[in-house]
Amino acid sequence: MAIPAVVKARIPALAWLPNYDRSWLPSDIVAGVTAASVIIPKAMAYATLAGLAVQTGLYTALLPMVVYAFLGDSRRLSVSTTTTLGILTAAEIGQLASGGSPVQMAAIATTLSALVGVILLLTSALRLGFVAQFISEPVLTGFKAGIGLVIVADQAPKLFGLHIHKVSFVQGILATIQALPGTSAVTLALSLATIGLMVVLHRLAPRVPAPLAAVAFGIGASGLLELKARGVDTIGAITSGLPAFTPPHLDLLVHLWPAALGIALMSFTESIAAGRAFAQPGERRPEANQELLALGAANLAGGLFAAMPSGGGTSQTAVNARAGARTPVASLVTSAATAAVVLFLAPLIELMPQATLAAVVIVTSLPLIAPGDFAAIRGVRTVEFRWALAAMLGVIVLGTLPGILAAVILSMVTLLRQANDPAVHVLGRKPGTNDFRPLRADRPDDQVEAGVLVLRPEGRIYFANAQRVVDKIMAQVHASKPAVVIVDLRAVPDIEYTGLKSLTEMESSLRSAGTVLKLAAANPDALAVIQRAPLGGILGEERLCSTLHKAVDASTAS
Repeated sequence: MAIPAVVKARIPALAWLPNYDRSWLPSDIVAGVTAASVIIPKAMAYATLAGLAVQTGLYTALLPMVVYAFLGDSRRLSVSTTTTLGILTAAEIGQLASGGSPVQMAAIATTLSALVGVILLLTSALRLGFVAQFISEPVLTGFKAGIGLVIVADQAPKLFGLHIHKVSFVQGILATIQALPGTSAVTLALSLATIGLMVVLHRLAPRVPAPLAAVAFGIGASGLLELKARGVDTIGAITSGLPAFTPPHLDLLVHLWPAALGIALMSFTESIAAGRAFAQPGERRPEANQELLALGAANLAGGLFAAMPSGGGTSQTAVNARAGARTPVASLVTSAATAAVVLFLAPLIELMPQATLAAVVIVTSLPLIAPGDFAAIRGVRTVEFRWALAAMLGVIVLGTLPGILAAVILSMVTLLRQANDPAVHVLGRKPGTNDFRPLRADRPDDQVEAGVLVLRPEGRIYFANAQRVVDKIMAQVHASKPAVVIVDLRAVPDIEYTGLKSLTEMESSLRSAGTVLKLAAANPDALAVIQRAPLGGILGEERLCSTLHKAVDASTAS
């Protein structure tokens, strides 16, 4: 029996798996193993970042990755935990269970993952994929930089063998500085060696998985040199074997839902960006609502089997893509490799120093702090550079979870500011043509007709910006005192009722002052609205001109 198209649309694997070319398998296996070499140590590190046992991080690279492989719309997106999700989970655990038992912290993480999954599934059902556009790129840059700084401050004490109670960003830095006299020399030496190894590998051997090399180095040094006996903190005993079913703790839901909303937003935002960034030419870009479904199912399944919140990571997806991944089979290979580690390598993992994982977290998180991105934003738009700084400070001052809300609010404020303050350009005619363009100092030869002021507003004119547009037009009128004002509407897709009323009142005011208003080059939708409104009757065909140059020529001829 043929599978209905609607089912295939919801389960993309039903489309690509039957057509899988066996010649792709070697590439997918190599990519899956390569990605595993990066994901496994990072997953353990991010689990410790959240105060969880390392196996929780490993579980996050098991079932969520398998579920996404079948439901996801991206062929290369690698889904497990990420730096951002790790720190957000850590923030919520720190708020609800600071100093709590490992069992309590694990319950928060798994329930949080399940709740994130439910939220993402609901947003998919409601077709709310457009929410990914609610965080602007500059604000996201600032938000990630803030997270990167928080992570470095949070993990730095472990590099020195210090134990600092989690406090605010500034207090944590001060507490670390004050505690430096108690530094463990052996731990610090291990930390520096680990960081140095990762930096050298990144520069000289970029194909070598630096996080895996760092973990292997740490485990080897711990076992050979008996570092635990020398005062170096290690991971300690971990549970081997596959995860068991862990039902969510319903009593936690009322406390976790605000955090779950923020984590769901960041999981989706990071995942859709990474998935689209690594789509190959000719491939369909991941569809937002299908990604919500896939990520929701992945998080829900993970939460029911001892995992923390998950999402698509840019760095691990980049590794997967560069290693030659052709299909989601690569993710299935990564999951199988993780299962092998969980089942057979627990005794080795127990030897891993905490400082090693802290070094992995810090080195892999530093790219979040991207001064070059800030410089690029500042070079284009200073105001958006300020938004990026504000988002970064919001995370540092308010905390990571409130920082998400601040980031969304900043993005919305930016959007509203841009929409509600449209540009109104003064135009001149390019010499020898009928082309009109904004007047600029570097184009002094553009022609301006005496007594005629030509203006071009940009963007939809509606209730929130109509008066602002009129004010800008009238400011130019008062400055040049023309006999005729021509408003070029080619850049105005629509005019809302309030906008029409404001333009009508402006026309009356201009007429009372002896100035003629003409509208030109309106697109069909805007023109139809004008003609249906009283303004159309007032202007008539003579002052509703089809093209700008005709309006200008008629005004100068008269």
